[in-house]
Amino acid sequence: MKPDMDNAMASPSPVEVRLGGLLGEALAANRSGRLSHFIVDETSPAIAIFDPELAAKNQEGDWYGEHAGKWLYATAKAAARSQDPALIANLQRVADYLVSVQEADGYLGTYAPDHRFMRKQPPKPGTWDGAPSVRTWDIWTHSYLILGLLETHRHFPKPEYLQAARKIGDLCWHTLTEGGIDITELGNHHGMSATVLMDPATELYFATGEARYLELAQLVLRQADDNTDLALLKRALAGADASEIATGKAYQLAWNLVGLAKLHKATGIAAYREAVDQVWESIRSQHLTLGGGPWGGVAHRSREVFNPAGVFSPHGYVETCSILAWVQLNRELLALSGEAKYAEEIERTAYNDLLGAMAPDGNDWCYYSFANGRRVHTTYWRCCKSSGAMAIEELPALAYTQSQAGDLMVNLLGPGEAAFDHPRAGKVILKQATAYPFDGGIELQVSCEHSARFAISIRIPQWAEEATVALNDGGEPMQANPGAYAVIEREWRSGDVVSLELPMPPVAHRQVQQNTQESRAPDGSPVRQQVMRYEYLAVTRGPLVYASDLIDGFKTEETLRLADAPIDDWLHPAPGESGEGAALHLHSLGRPPLTLVPYYRAGGRNHGAWRLTWFSLAPGPAPPPPE
Repeated sequence: MKPDMDNAMASPSPVEVRLGGLLGEALAANRSGRLSHFIVDETSPAIAIFDPELAAKNQEGDWYGEHAGKWLYATAKAAARSQDPALIANLQRVADYLVSVQEADGYLGTYAPDHRFMRKQPPKPGTWDGAPSVRTWDIWTHSYLILGLLETHRHFPKPEYLQAARKIGDLCWHTLTEGGIDITELGNHHGMSATVLMDPATELYFATGEARYLELAQLVLRQADDNTDLALLKRALAGADASEIATGKAYQLAWNLVGLAKLHKATGIAAYREAVDQVWESIRSQHLTLGGGPWGGVAHRSREVFNPAGVFSPHGYVETCSILAWVQLNRELLALSGEAKYAEEIERTAYNDLLGAMAPDGNDWCYYSFANGRRVHTTYWRCCKSSGAMAIEELPALAYTQSQAGDLMVNLLGPGEAAFDHPRAGKVILKQATAYPFDGGIELQVSCEHSARFAISIRIPQWAEEATVALNDGGEPMQANPGAYAVIEREWRSGDVVSLELPMPPVAHRQVQQNTQESRAPDGSPVRQQVMRYEYLAVTRGPLVYASDLIDGFKTEETLRLADAPIDDWLHPAPGESGEGAALHLHSLGRPPLTLVPYYRAGGRNHGAWRLTWFSLAPGPAPPPPE
């Protein structure tokens, strides 16, 4: 069976993409910061732990080996895009070292021999998350190593890199078949941190065309589905909420869905896509912050699992690792469908919760980001620093895409340009001239080597009511549909310009934190009474969520009483503000206005700064007493 690549977006990538503005600054900081300093050679701590003598003594069930594969993946993308000679040299030196210490059977981990995933272990104890006792992260580390080695080979081909990845895949196949070990015995969250192997196994299939790697991915899925505490495919197809699959761990679940989406691409099996769509809808409707990150952490023993559907709290938070997996899931669904809603989620997350977790220097990241809370840059070994770096590097390849027929799509809005090798027009360059996301005016400038007929599709954000699109000077503006692509098919010539106007009025969003007591009367009739209700308000403008620092310099919260008037009377741009995210003034009766700025830079992006997104609203009249 050959990979099914005949989908909407699985065609030639742009030859070159350059992102400017906020996203370009983040990419530059990521390259000069974390990617250039965290790992440089085999003596860097995150690589030194692969030294055979050190690994032979490691009795811990740690995750630290994951950083190697994540760094390879992100650095290969950054090095290929930038052609930075120092970064390329570091990448190849580290990849060569890892290949050199891979054992003959394919093992390339950091665990002592008796803790490795190939060894049968005593039955694991019953725990809330189904964690094994000694080897929680071994398959996880190898999964990231496969992805990192394949990405390095993709941009800087060397047979040894592909062979090393294949040897890991072969070892996993042997372990789960002749070795008699079930994949769900090898990871926590009832196996979800091991069943992520679906993703790299399918990538091995795409890279080699060898059926055994597709069979490996499907074997992992069968074992995941046969585990009654996980039952991944069954529960997804039955419409289970994301919080109800295994432990509802956001990062692991989303990464499993990435693998399932790739399995659908490889096999065409409709049930796989249906399952992914079901859980995607659950996450999108119930489990995202206003800034687009998968959130949880309220009243759970784990900080990183989804809350039950319908739960809202201004104090919930986002693990940066889950942002990575969410971006990658939307990447896969965008490639499969070409639907605007997936690009919308990538952009929303990128401009808010992803940039909001990243320090301007590109070295530091937040493990957790709080809609209402203090910004804390996490410590050296934490997973989220490498996940954030990976997520940033996904963006260039997602910003612009080309179909097999040569049609071009603009998925992410913002300054930058992409060059394509077009089958009829030769070299085509699309350039966005804009101050987006701070302003809704965008000029898409088209340059073609030869005039040719094809379609250019430009995504119109869901929030952009009354957006207009016009072609060339004097062109009649056309109404554009929010949440869809504006498709213009014509014979394109150099010098053509598509102008977008995306109105960006401030928008108020409301949420309710509530608790309803439910029971039954003696006659069996339902009795429901809301016993807790707090209303909150937050503000967006265009794609950006807004937030304040500490209120009045010291308060972590404030109750607002809003005038009974149109929104323009109490929420509007601050006088004299312009440029990079105009400040907004939020007027509340009885106090000076609050000043709000884009969430990603509230508090100056400094460690220890506070960001407050949701504001308590004054309570309304008391509910009537019960009868």
